[in-house]
Amino acid sequence: MDFDTIAAISTPMGEGAIAIVRLSGNEAIPIADRIFKRAGGKRLQDVDSHTIHYGHIIDPENGQTVEEVMVSVMRAPKTFTREDVVEINCHGGLVSVNRVLQLLLTNGARLAEPGEFTKRAFLNGRIDLSQAEAVIDLIRAKTDRAMNVALSQMEGRLSKMIRHLRQTILETLAHVEVNIDYPEYDDVEEMTHQLLMEKARYVCEEINRLLQTAQQGKILREGLATVIIGRPNVGKSSLLNNLVHDNKAIVTDIPGTTRDVIEEYVNVRGVPLKLIDTAGIRETEDVVERIGVERSRQMVKEADLILFVLNFNEELTKEDEQLFEMVSGKDIIVIVNKTDLPQKIDMERVKQLANGRPIVTTSLLEEQGIEELEEAISTLFFTGSVEANDLTYVSNSRHIALLHQAKKAVEEAISGIKEGVPIDIVQIDLTRAWELLGEIIGDTVHESLIDQLFSQFCLGK
Repeated sequence: MDFDTIAAISTPMGEGAIAIVRLSGNEAIPIADRIFKRAGGKRLQDVDSHTIHYGHIIDPENGQTVEEVMVSVMRAPKTFTREDVVEINCHGGLVSVNRVLQLLLTNGARLAEPGEFTKRAFLNGRIDLSQAEAVIDLIRAKTDRAMNVALSQMEGRLSKMIRHLRQTILETLAHVEVNIDYPEYDDVEEMTHQLLMEKARYVCEEINRLLQTAQQGKILREGLATVIIGRPNVGKSSLLNNLVHDNKAIVTDIPGTTRDVIEEYVNVRGVPLKLIDTAGIRETEDVVERIGVERSRQMVKEADLILFVLNFNEELTKEDEQLFEMVSGKDIIVIVNKTDLPQKIDMERVKQLANGRPIVTTSLLEEQGIEELEEAISTLFFTGSVEANDLTYVSNSRHIALLHQAKKAVEEAISGIKEGVPIDIVQIDLTRAWELLGEIIGDTVHESLIDQLFSQFCLGK
């Protein structure tokens, strides 16, 4: 495909040692040549591919030197976009890098849209859609495990599995077509209901195997919405501060200090937590605190994990028992805090209310029990027996939804076979599954969806 030449700043804005301006397109090298004076005088159009060159950016209008730079030249097709690519390494700073970009734009380049470099890599066949989506997952990865999942997807691990399943369905459909179109040919293998059932069940099992990784994969990609709840002054804010290793929340002995929701991301043994400290849930006449309590209740409904904090130094109250009822059916870790004080809580009653869910005792003041809590969180979601590089994780919500739809289509095909539905009708369901799987890797996806997906990328990627 022939596209116009695009340019963008590919590094974060602000002060830094180096900033990179990237060009991609058929005119990338000629445009760079118009504003770059190479030490030694040789033009970029005459240099070898995949080489880097020292020189200066010059404003062609007045001959003024704008920047001292290093310029990399990479010729198609061995580039990320499969187009000619030029990367200009400037000094990091808002003024200098913007001046270089403006010169490129006034000399023939167009400002790239968000994600347009990666979009071109997809449209030019360099990567498929699932690999393109993995690029943004890699950028946003908050833990080593999340990064490994994104790298695996970028390398095409998921794509290979999806292509294999689509090929299996395609071969099955081909047999169906042959038997429908040429029933008089005796040498063609008859597509029996038994063989069709065998292939459909195989595809269904493989989709199921991928979906079994979906919960962990989605957690790795998006983080686990973790809400800290409990009555006022049991140590919720202290817990948040201990987990993030910073004083993010105000801690006092006065009940009701936290009046709003505080959010922080934290990496707990490979599990990315979107940690949410809530206002203490209690009946209150304070208007502001009451709004905070209502927000806390809403957060509990939306949470993936509840860290329920109790006070070792206080007896269980009716409010505590009501909170246990409110979080029934949720993944919960019960934290009994303030073990540095005399025990007043009935631990046997806590075990009854916890109903088999993990209980961890802590003294956050003395920083005791944090390791045990981190281990409980890790054990709850990752058993430790399976690492991210041992499986092809499905982490993208779009992929998960499409796999569920494809599975349903295959199950309808299996149901039809069992009921003796004509094979050409069963073929419709299998074709639908083939198309849905194709949407994951971009083989059967609509242009509007492609535009929507790449618009989520940062500028310059």
